[in-house]
Amino acid sequence: MGHLYLPLLLFLLFVFFIPTTPALQTYQGQVLLQLRKHLEYPSQLDFWENYNGDLCNVASTAHMSLSCEDNFVSELKIMGDSRLVEVSDFNGFAVSNRTLSESFSIDSFVTTLTRLTRLRVLRLVSLGIWGALPDKIHRLYSLELLDLSSNFMFGSVPLGMSRMANLSSLTLDSNYFNGTVPDWFDLLSNLTVLSMKSNRFTGPFPSSICKITTLTDLSLSHNELSGRLPDLSTLPNLKVLDLRENKFDSGLPGMSKGLVTALLSKNGFSGKIPEQFSELGQLQHLDISFNNLIGTPPFALFSLPNISYLNLASNKLSGSLPNHLTCGDKLGFIDISANKLIGELPSCLDNIPNERVVMFSGNCLSIDAQHQHEESYCREANVKGEHSRRRLLGILVAVVGGVVLIMVLLAFPVYFLHRTCCFRSTFEQHMFPKVAIETSSTGISSEVLANARIISEAAKLGTQVAPVCHLFSLEELKEATNNFDLSTFMGEGSIGKIYKGRLENGTYVAIRSLSLLKKQSIQNLKVRLDLLSKLHHPHLVGLLGHCILGGVPENSSTNKIFLVYEFLPNGSYGTHLSENFAGEVLKWPERLAILIGVAKAVHYLHTGVIPGNFDNRLKTNNILLDEHRIAKLSDYGMSIITEEFGKLETRGDGSKTCQGTNIKDDVYNFGFILLESLVGPIVCSNGEAFLLNEMQASFSSQDGRKRIVDPVVLTTCCQESLSIAISITKKCISPEPSSRPSFEDVLWNLQYAAQVQATADTEQKSDSTSQS
Repeated sequence: MGHLYLPLLLFLLFVFFIPTTPALQTYQGQVLLQLRKHLEYPSQLDFWENYNGDLCNVASTAHMSLSCEDNFVSELKIMGDSRLVEVSDFNGFAVSNRTLSESFSIDSFVTTLTRLTRLRVLRLVSLGIWGALPDKIHRLYSLELLDLSSNFMFGSVPLGMSRMANLSSLTLDSNYFNGTVPDWFDLLSNLTVLSMKSNRFTGPFPSSICKITTLTDLSLSHNELSGRLPDLSTLPNLKVLDLRENKFDSGLPGMSKGLVTALLSKNGFSGKIPEQFSELGQLQHLDISFNNLIGTPPFALFSLPNISYLNLASNKLSGSLPNHLTCGDKLGFIDISANKLIGELPSCLDNIPNERVVMFSGNCLSIDAQHQHEESYCREANVKGEHSRRRLLGILVAVVGGVVLIMVLLAFPVYFLHRTCCFRSTFEQHMFPKVAIETSSTGISSEVLANARIISEAAKLGTQVAPVCHLFSLEELKEATNNFDLSTFMGEGSIGKIYKGRLENGTYVAIRSLSLLKKQSIQNLKVRLDLLSKLHHPHLVGLLGHCILGGVPENSSTNKIFLVYEFLPNGSYGTHLSENFAGEVLKWPERLAILIGVAKAVHYLHTGVIPGNFDNRLKTNNILLDEHRIAKLSDYGMSIITEEFGKLETRGDGSKTCQGTNIKDDVYNFGFILLESLVGPIVCSNGEAFLLNEMQASFSSQDGRKRIVDPVVLTTCCQESLSIAISITKKCISPEPSSRPSFEDVLWNLQYAAQVQATADTEQKSDSTSQS
């Protein structure tokens, strides 16, 4: 009978061992195409349309990559249309250029996604995904890395994620998640990276995070977390800690000895800087600025072996620093400004080497009187603080003394019993001592530092990665401008005269000439110019190099400086908005594109570098257009070189600012750029009066808009897009600073207005085509 089963056996072997690759690829491919449909056919996936049955072998692009193992999708990365240059170079905030339509269902999308059961790496960044993240996301049980940043997801982080045992990296940055941070992250036993910055989380810091011994990177910055920050020395592997811009109001806690980067600025931390910070031998970047810290900073902070960036600015630090203070060899940036420090500036902060930047204004130091308070200002604060501390200490001593007395009386009967137990314990400790094991890491991987948005290349003075600013000779600049001939003179900007030049290699450049009061060394000025040259962004006019002449002949107390910028041929945005402009007028979609570009640049200056640059001289004449009408911001970051040197040359174009006392508020100033984009050039003397009287009265009605809005805007915009722009403009130039939005909100609203406009334009073209 055995021969009768032979055909059946052969058939079963054929079924089980037949190659199944095409079927698996077809099924996985269908899931991917369904995801493309859910995402409403993003341009990054257009080439999937010609799907030939083997998406596992498609070539990766900057926007999409796909990997497979055993014919199952194991890695899927899709990057939306956003600031990709910033994401790759600076690990900054990406902002989606679109939001998926109202018909999008995040529940259906995640359901489809969970059919990729072998997925280990998933990045869906800046794709406009919106909605509450479904609990079923946990069905992706193989996930090791999940990145859903820069979308529009809201609500709480689903509890089901606590069951994703293989997850080692979770990034939910730049969304709208709210409520409290979950207190179950310690259930993810392999978690190394947890980043949820720029959301709307409130409430306390979750204590469960302190139990994640594998954690290396923790970022919860730009939320509204409050209360006490617990001891973080329980995280032995923590390298990067970013808690900036929250509302923590406790003392600074203990830190992991292996910590490399600690960013704690713009909170409400109080008390003294713990001496334990002096033991952080791996620490490279420490920013505890804009808090309420008191006392004299630990001297050893300045001499930590690896410290390169130290920012203690805008606290209430007092006392004096010793003249023999030692500064570490790698220390490149120190900011102790806006405190209550007195006495002499230590020699290692005064006679600084070429590669070190020191900022110390706003104290009571006996140096640079122009930028210091009277010593009595700081001593009074110190005396008041000392009296308060003594009074508090007296009360504390009295209370503790009473408690101790009561405890002694109660504890006396058990003294002998306790002594017997202690003797036995001490005997055992001496006979069987515990072995201490050192677990701190001695090296920091480049990947950890690259993943932390800690500091721009402009501030990495310890390791020069980016090229230094090119040093031009005066002879080169004279040759480029025909000895600064009048024919090359382009006018006077916000600061200094500007000439057009042509370098020896044929490149056209704009050369700004200005004079600065000689407050510090030439070497210090060069370092600051190098910092400025390393601010790279697609919408910033690039600084190519400089030339410094120390002690110009007519005034030995000034430095003559020439800044060499890239040349943009299409003039300023303000000129294009002028009624006298003879060229092609800018339509509303083009104006939106320019505004979005500038907003991206300013958002980068605020958040993409440390310390941020907030006084960027925003006005329409400082927005330049290249040959493709791409906007680039000029005159940005000038405070980097003028803050400590004193500005000698001031606004030379004869114009006034409409911003009054708010000149350093970039959001407020950008609001007037928005206003000019809507109504055309405005009379500066009517700044806030125009806002209060005209905007409130006229922008709220259709007739009012027709009366004041530029006719070019009215005839090229849809009403919804215009309403969004008007709304954000009103908020930007609100007289109350607290009512103004963040630049991230400004950018989001402008991009939303552009999306609405693009949709309206597409529908209009479709209607025109169908009618014809």
